[in-house]
Amino acid sequence: MAKTVLTYGTFDLFHIGHLNILKRLKEKGDRLVVGVSTDEFNAIKGKKPVVPFDQRLEIVQAIKYVDLAIPEENWAQKRLDIKKYDAKVFGIGEDWQGKFDDLGDEVEVVYLPRTAGISTTEMKRVLSEFDERHVEALKNTLDSLSQIVKELS
Repeated sequence: MAKTVLTYGTFDLFHIGHLNILKRLKEKGDRLVVGVSTDEFNAIKGKKPVVPFDQRLEIVQAIKYVDLAIPEENWAQKRLDIKKYDAKVFGIGEDWQGKFDDLGDEVEVVYLPRTAGISTTEMKRVLSEFDERHVEALKNTLDSLSQIVKELS
């Protein structure tokens, strides 16, 4: 029987830190299910992603370590997904240390170290210094990259 690992994230402005955590989580089991936070759920969390949900979901699904990418729509979904996907491991970045310990009654909970020197928050901070014209150009570039990922998968 396959050992399923479950994780969640926004995965905005996908970068090497995201890739590293997905790779390390895949090494903890046979199957990796990734919940990608919807734009609506991110709004509840006080986040405003740059990349739209459908593109973030597509990017995550295209990663070779990911077996299934699903929408994450609310906090309570984690317990439901643990049962639905028969997850044995719940993993997430160490910036969430202790926040999901309550899931330990159903799964092994692991907090993985972040990749040094990269974070979406820092990328957004740098981007905020751009004017509207630069941001629009960046969005167009990200759309192009998303299309390339789609064509290569």
